Amino acid sequence: MSSVPSPASFNAALRDVAVSELSRRGFTVLVSDLYAMRFNASATVDDITGELKNSQLFQYGEETMHAWMEGRLSEDIMAEQQKVQQAELIIFQVRGHQDTFPLYWFSVPAIMKGWMDRVLTQGFAFSLERMYDTGVFKDKKAMLSFTTGATETMFQPDGVNGDINVTLWPLQNGVLHFCGFQVLAPQIFWSPAHCPAPVRAAMLEGWRARLGGLPAEEPLSFAPCRLFDLSFRGGFLLRPEAREALGGRRWGLTTGHHLGKPLPPHNQTRSRDSGLTLA
Repeated sequence: MSSVPSPASFNAALRDVAVSELSRRGFTVLVSDLYAMRFNASATVDDITGELKNSQLFQYGEETMHAWMEGRLSEDIMAEQQKVQQAELIIFQVRGHQDTFPLYWFSVPAIMKGWMDRVLTQGFAFSLERMYDTGVFKDKKAMLSFTTGATETMFQPDGVNGDINVTLWPLQNGVLHFCGFQVLAPQIFWSPAHCPAPVRAAMLEGWRARLGGLPAEEPLSFAPCRLFDLSFRGGFLLRPEAREALGGRRWGLTTGHHLGKPLPPHNQTRSRDSGLTLA
């Protein structure tokens, strides 16, 4: 899954390495180059064909859910959903109009956000009954791959941009894990625009080496749904017994479920278990 206007960019090279290496290892690779496709980033009523269920009060989520169930979504959405259904692993190669910092405003570029808004429709990608570790795509893997304009130190807990784990939480937990994906650790290329050519070449080779082992990688750790009372009566809150069991721990449960404690280090950047197993 890529979004880039410049075929000569470092991010384009990252995409090409992924395509060539995965293909060489026998995988079938599909590429959605969102800029080349002129993918529409705006979620509107035009995403639905046929009559609306409620023409008096248009609610995008409800209408697209019904349209998905009845095969009435626009052709571009259905084409991308078919790719998602076929995929075992989706790599979101986050890219944009400037090669140095495509993680725009601490998030993905608008065109990729639009892909998430329009393609991951209710019913197809999630429901109240099927989310997080019981989600629709729990048998699929996904990951982010992106460059930064900032150095790695700038995204440390004491760096000027703050902890990169906090930056990644909405994307990795709120989008990917919410839909059930097993989220692999992100591939981050720190400030390539300010690196000499040999360092950039080493980054590409490091990415190539990692790609070979992706199928065997363990995903990031997220809080299991069984720790929460998933009912409106229970407020979807952490169960009292789980809260008590976690009370003596030094770290919070996850970057988002910090419980007023220090954030667990590397929760969104390393795939090792950070102590989320709870009897």
